[in-house]
This record gives sequence, structure tokens and C-alpha cells, in this order.
Amino acid sequence: MRHSDTDDAAPFEAPSRSQQRRDALAVLELAETLVALPPSRLDALGLPEDVRAEIANVRRITAHVARKRQLAYLAKLMRRHGEEAFAEARAGLNHDRDHQRRETATLHRFEALRERLLSEGDAALTELFAQHPHADRQHLRALIRQARSEREQNKPLHAYRELFRLLRELSSDAD
Repeated sequence: MRHSDTDDAAPFEAPSRSQQRRDALAVLELAETLVALPPSRLDALGLPEDVRAEIANVRRITAHVARKRQLAYLAKLMRRHGEEAFAEARAGLNHDRDHQRRETATLHRFEALRERLLSEGDAALTELFAQHPHADRQHLRALIRQARSEREQNKPLHAYRELFRLLRELSSDAD
């Protein structure tokens, strides 16, 4: 019977080399994101002063290889501070990403509603009036007619855009 060395050995406490590489790449990605942010947004993230100074330094560099090298140095500097120093920045960036996704989903909903109004006509319009009884019926019907006409005649889509704005206003009034 063979005796395995792994049975007696304690489990590894240090992260694997692959995990260390993934962590380093995640910090590098965060560094690239921070460099791309406008200075006003950086102020709100509560970054250490030396990291902010290095971000400003990276922004001044335009040569590709030099910029890449300086970004690597910025990531190294960030790793020295530890993960907890950037928890607030990561949370702020994730919040922005979530907010952007919600905004995009809302815009897609308005676009789908506009298309339904143009294609289905009165059925979709009746549903819209049930949700927003204060809406100007005559103006909405006129916009829908104009938008259809513009689309059929390949004219500039002024009423089409105006219908989108009106739907967005209706939704913001309801909120």
C-alpha cells in the first residue's frame, strides 16, 4: 500500500499562481478604467493620493508602449495598497454600470412601445391611455400618424423622435 504525501500535508494557504495572475489582471483592468474616467469622477472615488498622482502621470503619456508600461506600474502601486483601499472605487464603478444598464433597458422599453404604437395602432394606444390617462390623446394620435407618414415617405423622422420624447416624458411624469 502506497502512502500519499498529500494526505499528511496541510492545505496551501497562499493563492495559486493562476489566481495571483487573475488578481493582477483585475487590478490592471481597474487601473485602465480609472485612467479613462474624467477627473471630476476620480474625486468622488476616494483614491489614495499617490495613486491619483500616478493616474495623472499616465494620462500625460501618449506613446503606446510607454503608456502600457506606466499602466503596469500604476497597477503595481495599487496592489501595494491592497484591495480594501479600492473597495469604494469598485463599488462606485459597479453602481454606475448598474445604473447605465437600467437606463439602457428603459430606453429599449420606450423604443419597443413606440414601435408597437406605430405597428399596432389603436390597441397599443388604448393600452397606453389606460396607463397614462392624463396623456394628450389628440397630440399622440397626430404624432403617430406623422411618424408613419415620415417613415413611408423616407422623410426625416422628426415626429418619430418627438413621439419617443413624449413617451419618456409620460413615464417620468408617472414616476
